[in-house]
Amino acid sequence: MKLANRFFFKILITFFSVLLQVPVMAQNFYKDIKPIILKNCSPCHRPGEAAPFSLLTYTDVAKRTNFIKKVVSTKYMPPWKANNSYVHFGNDRSLSDNEIKTIVNWVNKGAKEGKQFVDDPFNQLRFSQTAYVRNPDLKLGILDTFLLKGDNRERFVEFKIPFELASDFNVEAVEFYSNNKKIIHHANYAIQMVEDRKIQLASPPSYINYTDGTKYYVDPYKEFKENLSYYGGWIPGSSYESYPNGIGWSLSRRGVVLLTVHYTPSAIDEKSVCGVNLFFTKNPIERKVKVVSFGSGGLGELDITPMFFKIPPNKESTYTLKFTNPSEDCSLLYIWPHMHFIGKEFKAYLTTTDNDTIPLIHIPQWDYRWQEMYRFKNFLKIPKGAVVHMECTYDNTSQNPHNPFNPPQDVYSYGGMTSTQEMMTMLFIYIPYQTGDENLSTSNMKEIIRN
Repeated sequence: MKLANRFFFKILITFFSVLLQVPVMAQNFYKDIKPIILKNCSPCHRPGEAAPFSLLTYTDVAKRTNFIKKVVSTKYMPPWKANNSYVHFGNDRSLSDNEIKTIVNWVNKGAKEGKQFVDDPFNQLRFSQTAYVRNPDLKLGILDTFLLKGDNRERFVEFKIPFELASDFNVEAVEFYSNNKKIIHHANYAIQMVEDRKIQLASPPSYINYTDGTKYYVDPYKEFKENLSYYGGWIPGSSYESYPNGIGWSLSRRGVVLLTVHYTPSAIDEKSVCGVNLFFTKNPIERKVKVVSFGSGGLGELDITPMFFKIPPNKESTYTLKFTNPSEDCSLLYIWPHMHFIGKEFKAYLTTTDNDTIPLIHIPQWDYRWQEMYRFKNFLKIPKGAVVHMECTYDNTSQNPHNPFNPPQDVYSYGGMTSTQEMMTMLFIYIPYQTGDENLSTSNMKEIIRN
């Protein structure tokens, strides 16, 4: 009898194991499909983002079901360029095989809408403001709409956004926003604390157009650049930046955001409104995040081999950089690689003093249109004395469909870079190491609950 019971129990376990592996037979958009779309697609497919259309509602999705079925089946969408077998990041937005089967099955069964839940936790109204798990506590935006001229010229503009608050606030997440990211090559924001009340935060100019605006021989924003609270940015394809509980940075009650926007060429006049969304936490910030840059415009720029100044035409060229971590053990939260149009492959890793190799990131097929600030699942320890390696390959041939020059010509890299020049850059967002950091998740609790 006991033997029969054990046999029956094994059959039961096998049945449920197989059942769990079977994809959901999706019949309801709101129950089965919408959570997948909002988590993996809507962060880019919403108003103001770089994607060509929104995917927020049943109507948005239903009129593109065959197209969506095709791009998810081929794994063309959602785009995710990092090699998951090298490092599998915590903010991976690619779909699992089960999610793909769920979407395909729903389309094949007629893409039924089904009954909408009254208490729908995935509210598309939130996505009109942010891709984060809740609405921002504070929006700091440029003072006036900027008119980008339709003359096919790239422009570099630095905006000054003053703020005075009732108190300091601890930040758990930050996000660049814009009404139209299609016209933006990249954006960087420096959040500066200004305690001296003799300094007038709203003093002109409200922005500096470095391309064809007023020429300044002395930096009019110099007095605001004495005390940096945080530095971040946005690149095509990236989303918000968030931190685990107890980790982040503090926004002082008085200061300015110096927002530098690199606008792409446009054939028609475009209006631009942009700024940063800030999400506060009542929890104390026990460990402050830091940012460091390597390569072009950062540490080791002059040590790139061969010299990273001119990339010759009609060939592929590989450049390397080695930089030693000289000061302290670090715990890495995000890694942010960056190249331009002729970038082909990006790889970075560490070698330790014990001759261990620690992978950081590998993007075997670089595509400038789809980038990301890649977040490690757990903090990654960078030991003192470890060597950071960057290996970057560029395809400056006519076979590269993204090459801005036809026929190919010399591509340069130097200050004031336009998109047709090149970069070899990598940023770390990190905290000083503490014992046990390797076991800490980099997700904050709100993201864990949402997912």
